[in-house]
Amino acid sequence: MTPAAGLPSAGRAKLADVAALAGVSVGTASKALNGGGRMRPETRQRVLDAVEALGFRPNQHAQSLHTGRSWTVGLMTTDGIGRFSTPVLLGAEDALGAGKISVLLCDTRGDAIREQHHLRNLMDRRVDGIIVTGRRTDPRPPLTGIESVPIVYALSPSTDPADTSVVSDDQGGAHLAVDHLLATGRTRIAHITGPEHHAAARDRARHTIEHLEGSSLRLATGRVHFGEWSEAWGRRAADAVLRTAPDTDAFFCGNDQIARGVTDTLRERGVSVPGEIAVLGYDNWDTMALASRPPLTTIDMNLAEIGRIAALRLLEAIDAEPAPGLHTVPCRLVVRESS
Repeated sequence: MTPAAGLPSAGRAKLADVAALAGVSVGTASKALNGGGRMRPETRQRVLDAVEALGFRPNQHAQSLHTGRSWTVGLMTTDGIGRFSTPVLLGAEDALGAGKISVLLCDTRGDAIREQHHLRNLMDRRVDGIIVTGRRTDPRPPLTGIESVPIVYALSPSTDPADTSVVSDDQGGAHLAVDHLLATGRTRIAHITGPEHHAAARDRARHTIEHLEGSSLRLATGRVHFGEWSEAWGRRAADAVLRTAPDTDAFFCGNDQIARGVTDTLRERGVSVPGEIAVLGYDNWDTMALASRPPLTTIDMNLAEIGRIAALRLLEAIDAEPAPGLHTVPCRLVVRESS
């Protein structure tokens, strides 16, 4: 479809020009663009064809006044490094971008004062909703000072069960890991993980123990080895495990950094991985998992999917159809050479 003679060129078109080219009233053209009103599909399509032919761009400010929406959403993170929150935010942005919604990113760096500052700015901009995420799976207090703006918490759930939170299924992730090791014939499994005060370390350890008990098994050393989220801790803990339980045939680690440290120790000891001992990590962080020798089998938390689902729940809440409570996103097993 090409512009009729006398109509403005792309970049200068007005809604009246779109209506004229489509052969409809200005009101009908407006309703077609806003997705409202009852009209024949052919009529709506004529308007959309006219928009494309003229290169028409709706006035966002005028649309906001008409609909009462700003068509912007705030994405607030406490994770300055971005190791976990960046995939979540990218997944959310992909889902929101499909609906032509602009995204305002705010990094609080875990500072309460900075968080309140960003909140005030977001409220001044009259955002339609806010997604909050962080670098840990520990529950966090809900945002305060917010009036009638939908909020969804991603990865780091709200402590208020009435809020909408979207999180990774750590129980399912631990079960995937244990089931994979058992399927490969491992029965003497050690578990090395991060600090006990972190929810991710506690929860994965608890689910690991419970799932092993369901198969009438126990951890190789009889206990969980809590420590740090680091390669150095993985190396030290692997030595301690092998001194205590030299017949250990698998390590399930709380993250990929720990698992990489474990593989370093096993290689230095001349232990074949996975021939003699299998190693399995958590997070599927490519930087660690692929650089490990051998590359790590690991659990992927589906962070981008958490962000996507959080965005969809937010859009539902903006449309007055909230889904309060805790929503879990399944993990997936990524098999590589270490098992």
